[in-house]
Amino acid sequence: MTAPTDRETNAGQVRVLRTLLLLQGHEFQGMAPSEIAKALDTGPANTSRDLRVLQSLGLAEQIQETGRWRLGPKVVQIATAFSLELDKHRRRVEEVAQRYTRTPS
Repeated sequence: MTAPTDRETNAGQVRVLRTLLLLQGHEFQGMAPSEIAKALDTGPANTSRDLRVLQSLGLAEQIQETGRWRLGPKVVQIATAFSLELDKHRRRVEEVAQRYTRTPS
């Protein structure tokens, strides 16, 4: 896969995805919007907008008690769906392998 050209890249889209990636590893304590803005070298308005976009998709959620942000349940649902699909195909590959490696009668 080739990297997108400057014409194909939208700075706002990239920033939203970088925000999502940044939240990884902060699932319990979350991150303050100011920490996110500083880490991504952007302003508070951009950070607030990006977090709202992620929240609307279930990809991020605000911790009510602290106001900090963490990955949302949709991220875990995506990972779980991938794991289930991988297991399904792994079982199929094992079935085929067993069929071809049996000793003929």
